[in-house]
Amino acid sequence: MNVLGLKCFECGFEIEERQMEYLCSRCGKNLEVVYDYNAIKKKISRQGFEKNQDFSIWRYRDFYPLKNLDFRIPLQIGWTSLYQARKLANSFGMEKVWIKDDSRLPSASFKDRASAVSIAKGLEFGFKTICGASTGNAASSTACLCASLGISPVIFVPESAPKAKIAQLLIFGAKVFAVKGSYDQAFDLCIEVSKKYNWYNRNTGYNPYTREGKKNCSYEICEQLGWKVPDIVFVPVGDGNILTGIWKGFKDFYNAGLIDSLPRIVAVQSEGSSAVADAVLGDGKIYPVKANTIADSISVDYPRDGEKAVKAVHESGGTAVKVTDEEILEAIKLLARKEGVFAEPAGVASVAGLRKMVLTGKIKKNEKVVCLITGNGLKDISSALRICGEPVVLDPDPLEVEKEIRKLGII
Repeated sequence: MNVLGLKCFECGFEIEERQMEYLCSRCGKNLEVVYDYNAIKKKISRQGFEKNQDFSIWRYRDFYPLKNLDFRIPLQIGWTSLYQARKLANSFGMEKVWIKDDSRLPSASFKDRASAVSIAKGLEFGFKTICGASTGNAASSTACLCASLGISPVIFVPESAPKAKIAQLLIFGAKVFAVKGSYDQAFDLCIEVSKKYNWYNRNTGYNPYTREGKKNCSYEICEQLGWKVPDIVFVPVGDGNILTGIWKGFKDFYNAGLIDSLPRIVAVQSEGSSAVADAVLGDGKIYPVKANTIADSISVDYPRDGEKAVKAVHESGGTAVKVTDEEILEAIKLLARKEGVFAEPAGVASVAGLRKMVLTGKIKKNEKVVCLITGNGLKDISSALRICGEPVVLDPDPLEVEKEIRKLGII
């Protein structure tokens, strides 16, 4: 293990990694795992990765805070497709756009990356019960991966979570508590209960090890682009933890000498849940909002990793963009019909953000762009049904079929 310890991103207080610590004991802000990059450099190389036949997140084991892989999740996680989205790019007038499709992970969302590493770390620490709060995806990911290990986690979700996501939790055998309140209330309740019973808490933006799993998406992008770095990466943002993980991943590879440059990061948020974007575009401070958006996976009143996300965007030289629910819905249809990828509202926010920045002239058309697709559309079909239209209902009569296909212009 190449870990030096943990460090508070705000006050700089450093601690050794002896036991599970969630937040800085001095100022209460988020902790970050610190690595010995000189030690890592001695173990890894581009050539070594190119020879490695383990096409999963575990090929990057030297960048994780794990002593060994005793608690490796048995499911295939990582190395998702990076498509060059030519038709989508053409519709925007862009030259090169790629989509990183994490909707194909085991629980159908990006969150499997975080769950794999954070769950392994919790088991390494010796915890017997794993819990977490989520709007849906982090919870279903935790339930899915725990099931593969024979574990039944305790999950807190807002009562308003989409039924498809709650069904995932229950079918995987999780103990589910639907909280009569917001995601933020479920989040706080989960922390209170986990402290009382000494459970391992996987909460995003609270547990420092979730970021350590999310960063491997950046590693894959670098490898899949032939060790080249995109100019810009568009990231859907709720709590901000995916964004901080993506930025850390690129910095890991840069510090280890595997890449020669860093991308700009664009934080994409719904106008109805825009605390991080407002901070990036404003005075840099996070002010809670009353979240209201169809993109439930990024619907957050107070982003728990928001301050670090703002710093990451500024450090990268990036920016933020806010999109409406209508623009998100349009992006769902556009991505599906141009590239054959069906994403949920939060999962396609990156595409909506790219489209908006192109239309407003805030991005050069020759820049190389990657959009993260963080969740599958089947997780929230109600949103898709609002825009996809209705099937043609008819009798089993060939003449009726002919009449309808003429109306549709098929013949």
